[in-house]
Order: sequence, then C-alpha cells, then structure tokens
Amino acid sequence: MNAESETDRDARKPPAGVAVVVIGYDDAAHVTDAVRSALAQGPAVREVVVVDDCSTDGSAGLLDRLAASEPRLRVIRRRANSGGCGTPRNTGLDAVTSPYVMFLDSDDVLPPGAVDALLEAAEGAHAEVAGGLCVRRELPSGREVPWQARLYAQHAVVPHPARRPRLVHDTLCVNKLYRTGFLRAHGIRFPEGRFPYEDVVFTARVLAAAPRIALVPDRVYLWHVRRSAGRLSISLDRSGVENWRARTEACRQAYEVLLGAGQKELARAVRAKFLDHDLRMYVRELGLRDAAYRQAWWDLTRAHLAEYDADDWARNPAAPGRLIGRVVLASPEPCDLPRLRELAARPARLCPPYARAADGTPVWSDALPVSLEPLRARPVRALPLAVDAELRPCARGTRLRLRLRLRLRLRLRLRLRLHELYGRVAQAGPESVEAEWLHRDDGGVVVRDPAVPLSPCPSGSEPAGTAGSEAVALAQGPEPAERAGSRAVALARGAEPAGAVAVGPCARGAEPAGTARSVRGGAWSAEVAVDLAALSALGAGTWDLRLRIRFRDGVSRDVSAHALRGAGLLRRSAVPSVRHGVVLVQPYATHSGALALRVAPGVRGVLSVARARLRRLLH
Repeated sequence: MNAESETDRDARKPPAGVAVVVIGYDDAAHVTDAVRSALAQGPAVREVVVVDDCSTDGSAGLLDRLAASEPRLRVIRRRANSGGCGTPRNTGLDAVTSPYVMFLDSDDVLPPGAVDALLEAAEGAHAEVAGGLCVRRELPSGREVPWQARLYAQHAVVPHPARRPRLVHDTLCVNKLYRTGFLRAHGIRFPEGRFPYEDVVFTARVLAAAPRIALVPDRVYLWHVRRSAGRLSISLDRSGVENWRARTEACRQAYEVLLGAGQKELARAVRAKFLDHDLRMYVRELGLRDAAYRQAWWDLTRAHLAEYDADDWARNPAAPGRLIGRVVLASPEPCDLPRLRELAARPARLCPPYARAADGTPVWSDALPVSLEPLRARPVRALPLAVDAELRPCARGTRLRLRLRLRLRLRLRLRLRLHELYGRVAQAGPESVEAEWLHRDDGGVVVRDPAVPLSPCPSGSEPAGTAGSEAVALAQGPEPAERAGSRAVALARGAEPAGAVAVGPCARGAEPAGTARSVRGGAWSAEVAVDLAALSALGAGTWDLRLRIRFRDGVSRDVSAHALRGAGLLRRSAVPSVRHGVVLVQPYATHSGALALRVAPGVRGVLSVARARLRRLLH
C-alpha cells in the first residue's frame, strides 16, 4: 500500500471552525444584515453567537426567527443593559466552542471571503492572531476610507509584536481573527461595563501576550459610519468631554498593560500614537466646543501629558502632535486654538506669526516661548509648511466680446502664498507648485492642474486676506474630526456662524501683543486657474485641494492649503455653463481650516444641494 501523502491528509482534514460573536443593542434595522453577512462566510464559520444587550426595539424577535431556520446561529439575551460593548463581547467569548473567534458589531458587515482570508493566514503562519483591512464606509454617501492601510499593504507574518510597533495604531478588535485558546490561556478579556474604548485596552492585552500575528491585505470588515443616525455609536459621540476622559483613560491603561508585560517599546508607541492621532483629532474639533468644554478638555489633557517622561518627548520632537502637546502643557488655559487647529491638520500647517526668543531660537510665540528648535533639523519633505489659498472668480476673454460670452468662460483663480519657516524654505529653494483636487467620496478621482512656478514676493508686500491680516474664525458645530469639512452649513449660507471663536492676527503694522519679535518676511506666490469644466464633468461632488511643492534638489512636499476668509472670499456662486446651463460653486474652509470646493452642475446638481441642506435641517 502506498504511503498517504501529506496533501491527501490535509484535503480530508475538517476545516478549523470560526465563531463570530455579534453584539447589538436596539439595532433592529441592521442586526440581521450583520448576522447574515457572518453566516454567508460559508462552512468556515461553525457558529454565530449573537449577544443582545437587553434591546427594547424588537431585535430579539427578529433574531429568534432567524435562528429558527439557521442551526449555526445562537442568540443570548442579557437581562440588563451593560452600557458598553465590552461586557456583551465577553459574554459571547465565554459561549463560543470554536477554535477561532471574531467580533462583529450589529451595524457593520463582514465582506465576502473575510473569514476564509483570515483563517487561511492564521493556519498557514501558525499565528494566534490574524488581521486584515478594515474599511470605513460613510453612509449614505458610500465613501470608503481604509483604516491603517499601511499596516495591511501586503501579506506579512510578525513573529513578535515588538517587531512591528505600528500595530498599536490599529486598536480595532473587529478586523481580526483570534485563536480562542490563546485568549483564554492568557485571560484576555474586554473591560466590563460602560467603557467607550474597550478595544484599545483589549488590543493592548493581546499585544502584551506576544502573539505571532499574520497580516493580510484583504478587506475583512466594513465599518458603517452613520453620522446622521438618531443615536451615534459610543466612539463617534464626542460632543461631551466624558468621551475624551474615557479615551485618555483607555490610552493610559493600554500603556500600563504593555509596560507591565515588559513591552517597553510598544508602551512608548502607545504614547506616540496618542500624540499623533488622538490629540490631533480632538484639537481639530476643539474650537467647535463651548468654553466650559475647552477648559475641561485642556485640564484633562495636561494631566494626561504630565505623565509623559523625557524619552516620550525626545522621540521625533518636531512631529506636530508633540509640538501641540508641549504647547498645551505650557499654558494653564486654552490658547491659540486657530494655530493649533492648523498644526493638527493632515498634512500639518504651522501658520504665522513665526516668533523667536531673544537668542534667536524659534518659539511658538513670545507669550508662550515653547521651543520650535527641532524644526531646524526636520527634513523639508516633512515640515509643517503653511500655504494660504485665496479663491476668486476671474473672467477669460476680451472686453470686445459680449458680456454673456465672457461670463460663460468664467473660471476660478487660485492665488497661493507659501510662507517662510525660519529660513528652511529659502534654504530648500521652492521652485514650483502643482494643484490637485481630490474627490471627497472617491479618493481615486483626481483633477490635476499643471505645475506653475513659485515666485518670491517683493519685500513688504502683504496682500489683503493673507494670514497676517485676516480674522481667523472657527465655525461652531458638531462635525467629528474624521470627516473634517464634510459639511459647512453656516458657510454654505454665505454667513459666519453665530458664536464663532474669532482670533485676529492684526493688519500690517498692528501686530498683537506678544509678537514683537515675530518673523514676517519671506514668502513665495503662484496663481493657478481652476478649470470648473473638469470638476463639473464628474457631476455633483466635493473636492479637497492638495498642493505639491517642489524644491531645488527635486524633493517635494504634499500640503493642504489654509483657506483665507474675507470680503469676496468663500462665497457661493452660480456660474453659467454651456454644457450644464449653470454650475453651483461653493468654496469653504473645512474644520481643519483647509480649502475645499463643492461643485453642483446643472439643475439636478442644484436640486441635490437643496435636498442635502434639507436633510441637514431635518436631522
């Protein structure tokens, strides 16, 4: 008898089973879609355990009817609502019998093939954890944004988490497959009760146990983001300062878990991630809150950052998050919110004035002399360059033509002004700038304008509307930072919102107190014609401006542009068009201060704008 081959034995071996734990509370509209997406994964899913956290909206009845026809589905009802996601996940984890387990929220779905991709990676690499790409899908627009795409760019096996510190940036638990025995052997569970960022602590506990991790580039989770929902998800509801308190506590616990397990590098990576991601995200929103929130947030942040040691601040000291953190620590009260918001943007922008201490050291301001010396050693491709953008209509044509013809060729003129940054820009030698418009709902669609040269501005020429003369305003509103600038209701109405926080860098010759040594000299300018025909050809949509600045040695830096405000700027216009009849154009400043452009061609486009405004009013 011939010896049985290993391939034959593997072919007859039953596939390892996966349990999918689905949690939900009062989500009858979506929970069955989530469950069906798990069941549709195929035979690899041995069981689906749904934990209903004491719903009152009929979810339980829907699940019972579904379970009656599906033997793999089991429903567990909690008698009292836990107030969070950790407790029901622990309940489900205790109930599973399969070798592997995944987690799924009731308002999300697993894309086809997700479980197979993760299971194959885990089995093939003998890994305790397998992770894949999560995609955030904004609804109802359908816009998709990959979460931590760099981490999942290609197949990889990480023998120890310390080999890939970037793992601490992916704090989600839902885009991963875990070996059930591994979690139980190490006692890894979620925080109980109402703990909004339970997956941050859970992920730290997983990494602290030093698992072997397999990474795949496959889409394994669709995270549905419904910002117009009657009840926002716990993590998306950042309107109260308690949300920030919970986030800082979760980050503190994650640091302590990893440090206690001897994972010092990963623990420091958690603190670095807090500065680069969490802090910058909330700073972009800070001007939208009232004075009481801002002071409470400021106090909580200073208390948290006071726990950082010298090594935490010494790593990448010129990174925007570290500069922001040091400014917050240096001031007992909220200050310079417009400049901090710009520095928190992605890409970061350090706007003027540029102050120096008496010995010439670059500092945040004379009133707050936080050293910016690390900027002098930062590569120019990573500098927080500030470019002002001024968008105005311009007409192409001659005076001899009929006025109607001239108006039909109306375009927008984009004036750009690149600021010096403590001599670093002049040293690098800026030569040209290329403008490109990225479609908000489809990042793969880009309209590029040809590169134009950057010319030095004559000394002392300060055009109206530049950062040194405008009144920088922060619009009030509830928009979360992840969709910064997705809606600008007040600006769309052509008026500044009531209650705006205004901070006014003064006109030339009237600098504010504390900036006597401010650096104002040095700037480069360019002008770009924005072709509305190319933008409107793709239908109604929102476009984000990105700039690519090229320097003398061939190095380039991608930046966003600070949207200038003032008379005649950021105004909605109806532009005549031969093809569409009319194109509605609305330039506006996003919540991070960057310039964006909303375009709606034709009658259908105008009606879509009206419907969108109506939806905002109703919700």
